[in-house]
Amino acid sequence: IDCGVSIGTIFGIYMIKDKDNVTLDDVLQPGTDMLAAGYCMYGSSCTLVLSTGNGVNGFTLDPSLGEFILTHPNIKIPNRGKIYSVNEGSAKNWDAPTAKFVEKCKFPQDGSPSKSLRYIGSMVADVHRTLLYGGIFLYPADQKSPNGKLRVL
Repeated sequence: IDCGVSIGTIFGIYMIKDKDNVTLDDVLQPGTDMLAAGYCMYGSSCTLVLSTGNGVNGFTLDPSLGEFILTHPNIKIPNRGKIYSVNEGSAKNWDAPTAKFVEKCKFPQDGSPSKSLRYIGSMVADVHRTLLYGGIFLYPADQKSPNGKLRVL
């Protein structure tokens, strides 16, 4: 995009039940039936992150070869992260528990260090950073969108 922010595409792969009769039910299967899932992030580099149910691996496109190279084997999100990622511009519409959680990230009462806010606004880029460095990504429902904004596209 114009400002150079990384963007991406998330995907899930399912087995169709009958290849000769594909229906809407083939698309709307529960996540537990998913065979693979991942995302591709496009920006200064092109990264493909994939799970087939046994770990998560990241691959980076090498343009000189035209191939994806394994660059992030066996990704494990760190147990403790120092970053929280949320659009605080929507804070006035959050429910009380969400607002309280974000407040604790900024001003912990237990003596632990505060978390740093990092929000790109591109879910794939925010989630990718969270996977690599730990922390939490939030996209909470709010008064304007009480059921959230997740949708099938």
